[in-house]
Amino acid sequence: MPGPGSGQGLKDATAIVGIGQTAFAKHLDEDERTLACRAVLAALDDAGIDPGEVDALASYTMEETDEVELAKAVGLGDLTFFSKVGYGGGGSCATVAHLAAAVATGQATVGVAWRSRKRGSGPRPWTNTAVQLATPGQWTRPFGLLRPADEIAMLARRYMHEYGATRDHLFNVALACRNRANQNPAAVMYDRPLTREMYMTSRWISEPLCLFDNCLETDGALACVVVSAERARDCRGAPVYVHAAAQGLPAQHHGMVNYWTDDPLTGPAWTAARHLWKHADLTPEDVDVAQIYDAFTALIPLSLEGYGFCGRGEGGAFTEQGALEIGGRLPLNTGGGGLSEAYVHGFNLINEGVKQLRGTSTAQVPGAATCLVTAGEGVPTSALLLRN
Repeated sequence: MPGPGSGQGLKDATAIVGIGQTAFAKHLDEDERTLACRAVLAALDDAGIDPGEVDALASYTMEETDEVELAKAVGLGDLTFFSKVGYGGGGSCATVAHLAAAVATGQATVGVAWRSRKRGSGPRPWTNTAVQLATPGQWTRPFGLLRPADEIAMLARRYMHEYGATRDHLFNVALACRNRANQNPAAVMYDRPLTREMYMTSRWISEPLCLFDNCLETDGALACVVVSAERARDCRGAPVYVHAAAQGLPAQHHGMVNYWTDDPLTGPAWTAARHLWKHADLTPEDVDVAQIYDAFTALIPLSLEGYGFCGRGEGGAFTEQGALEIGGRLPLNTGGGGLSEAYVHGFNLINEGVKQLRGTSTAQVPGAATCLVTAGEGVPTSALLLRN
C-alpha cells in the first residue's frame, strides 16, 4: 500500500481501522456529548489505539459536541488537525475525506470522525422561528416548503412527471432498506417488517412521499478511526482502505430544490461522482455493495443516476426485480440505512460500508471487496469509495 508522501494522492493512502456506535432509539437518556464519547471510545477500542494517540478530529457543523469538549472527556492528545463540514447529511463522507487528506499529507497520524445526535427526542432544526431565515430559506418556506420532506417531495414529483417513476419504485427502496434492518438487531426497525399494503395505505408526509418514504428520527452516535495504510496493517481492526473521496457543490446550486440550474434533477451527486471516478481505478460496474444516503426514498434513484449505475431517468426502473436486495444488481444500505436502521446524518452508512468489507455485516454480501458510500443528495455532498 502506498503511504504518506508516496505521490499517489489519497488513493489507498489511508484506511478506516476502527468503528463504533451507541444504541439507536427514538429516545436515549444520555446527552449528545456522552453519546459522542461512547462512540469514539468504541471506535478506538475496535482499532486498538489509545485515545492519547489521536491528533485529528472531523465532524459536522451541526454537531453540538465541540472538539475541546470531546478531547478533554476522552483524553485525546495534542490535536494538529480539526475540521467541520457543513450541509447536514451532505458532510458525512467528507469528514472521513478530510481526515484521509490530513493523514496522507502528514498533518496528523490518527484521526477520528464522529456524529452524535438526538434527533429522535430533540427539536427539529427547521422549527426555530426566532431567527431570520437564511437566504435559501426565503425562497422556499414562505411558499409552503417548510421541511426537507416538502422540498424533496417537489423534486420527486418532478422526477415522476419527467421519467414515469412510480410509487412502486419508491416502495422498492423502502422495502430493501427494511428487509436489511430486519436482519440487523441494532436497527430501530429490526422487528417491524414492511409490506406493500402498509406502504401504499400509510399517511402522506408530503405528497408524493408517504410515511415510509421518510427517514427515522433517531438518538444515537457513531465514529470511525482513520490512519495511514502503513499503520493500518498493525491495528486490531481489519483495515478498509479509502480508495477515493470527493465532495460536490454544483454551479448555481440551491439546497434541496436546486432552483437555479437548467435541470433541478441534476444534483450535487453528479458533481461529486465525476470527481470520485476521476480519481479511482474502479468504475460503477466494480462496486459490489452501496450505502447510498436515504433520508428520503426519492434520493436513491437520483443518486443511482448521478453516480453512474444507470442512465438518466432510469433510476426508478433500476430498483425493479429485487435489484437492491442481497443477490441483486446493487445490494443497498445493508444495515437498514436512514430509513430503517437509524438516521444519524448518514454516518451509519460509513460504518456499514466498513462492516461489509470486513465481512461482518448482518446482511453480508458474499465476497464484497468494494463499497460506495454517499452523503446527502440535494445538498452539497460527498462520497467515499472503499475497498478491502
